[in-house]
Amino acid sequence: MERGKVYLVGAGPGDPKLITVRGLECIKEADVIAYDRLINKELLEYSKKDCELIFCGKLPGKHELIQEQIHDLLVEKALEGKVVTRLKGGDPFVFGRGGEEAEVLAQHEIPFEIVPGITSGIAAPAYAGIPVTHRDHAGSFTIVTGHGRKEKGQDFINWRALAEGSDTICFYMGIGNLKHICSELIAHGKRSDTPAAVIEWGTTENQRTVTGTLETILDNAQKENITHPAMVIVGEVVRMREKIRWFDRIEAALTN
Repeated sequence: MERGKVYLVGAGPGDPKLITVRGLECIKEADVIAYDRLINKELLEYSKKDCELIFCGKLPGKHELIQEQIHDLLVEKALEGKVVTRLKGGDPFVFGRGGEEAEVLAQHEIPFEIVPGITSGIAAPAYAGIPVTHRDHAGSFTIVTGHGRKEKGQDFINWRALAEGSDTICFYMGIGNLKHICSELIAHGKRSDTPAAVIEWGTTENQRTVTGTLETILDNAQKENITHPAMVIVGEVVRMREKIRWFDRIEAALTN
């Protein structure tokens, strides 16, 4: 039997209209779609009627399928001669473990294609009216995992280099570790009054944004009960939000 093919597709940050043209083509072509929790389910409506839909979602501390099982699933379905679309939130190579999945497919000599997607570290702040770069405020930005904790031996971040070397810092999956993030940045050189924002469910109708400083953002986020998924943005660009918070104004107009 001829081997199938696997598409590793970035579904974008939540708004279904932000998927790429190529990504949508891969959804329509698929015999099997293995999709993650944070993809917008509206995208699955573009699949073929007989397409097999397999949920591979992961909640903090609770995984429907562990990563090795996902690897096995992709290989198994492709060896059956099927076209498989692995639909991942954001971009498959930005904290999406797409590199690991591509490596496994290469090892099994299964044809695959990488389809980049719009990542939340850029899209969520854009929808909140926060440009990650700005000629007057930020000539660099860095994307960082917010997962690791020093007390668990998981903190591999060079905090001093991060605090001193990047104008805008975008933390993924950092809401549960926000206290640690703020304290480490302050301890390694960031001013405590550096602007910060937390964006929950960015680019979706459920988007909420809380702003403050490295000193106050934790309390502000807790007061608003901000939860997963959320992006943490640190830097002077957060000040731009009051001028260009376009998405909030559109949502407010729709509800009035």
